[in-house]
Amino acid sequence: MRDLSRYGSAMVPRRRFSLCCAPVLVAATLAVLGGCQSSAPDKRTLQYLNTQGFGNKYTGNAEEENYLTIGDRVQFADAYNPELVGIETVDIDGTIVLPELGAVPVAGLTRTQVEALLTQRFSPYFKRNDIKVTLATSPGKIYYLVGEVNAPGQRPFTGDLTIFDVIMQSPVKEHSSNLGRVQLIRADPRDPLIITCNIAEMLRTGDSTFNVQIKERDIIVVPPTMLAQVGYFISDLIFPFTTVFKTIIQSFALFSNLGNLGGSGGLGGFGGNKFGNNKNFNVF
Repeated sequence: MRDLSRYGSAMVPRRRFSLCCAPVLVAATLAVLGGCQSSAPDKRTLQYLNTQGFGNKYTGNAEEENYLTIGDRVQFADAYNPELVGIETVDIDGTIVLPELGAVPVAGLTRTQVEALLTQRFSPYFKRNDIKVTLATSPGKIYYLVGEVNAPGQRPFTGDLTIFDVIMQSPVKEHSSNLGRVQLIRADPRDPLIITCNIAEMLRTGDSTFNVQIKERDIIVVPPTMLAQVGYFISDLIFPFTTVFKTIIQSFALFSNLGNLGGSGGLGGFGGNKFGNNKNFNVF
């Protein structure tokens, strides 16, 4: 066995220190590992995460060929069978109900796809048929406009819109909107796209390079100017104090009104014989 006495007593405190710190280090390591594990989504959560676009069940490119979604109407007619005609609305489950066929799923299908589907479904009941379909779409196809605009929210997507069209059609806030940094956001869980468009430069020079076409469910953000951001920051800082002061002033006004009513005898038990003309009564 080695003789450690020649190293002096400095060895003992160092050893005791390491032994005392060992449980702390182990606990810290476990805490870090536990935190890393808890940050990852579990298997059940993964089932509900968005994996495509906005995660909508029925999607498509309405400008290439319109597709059906909830609330749209399907008008159909058959030139060979005049009795085969009607207008049906796509129900919440994505179906329309037709005679002889019952519920037929059509949500997400284009016009030509619906024509082929109905022709095939009705073929057993008629010797010859050629069904034509017309789609009457509802305002279910939308895009979003947020930021320094007077009425932020969703807008109906009518097609053939550029970002310049959207800004010109929308009442933006004149003194706080930054038209030099308007953003178009095309959200996606795998490949999101953000394009910054200088609307002010388009107005000055006519350069339409960044006047991009918007698509269904695009997000257009009109940011505030630098001065507006500073103003919003100061407003957020003093908001708690202004709220408290406003509450105090309203309380004083309420008590003052109660005192006036009590002196004139107009508030039942607070006036007349009980308190007389003394306005300095204790309402508590």
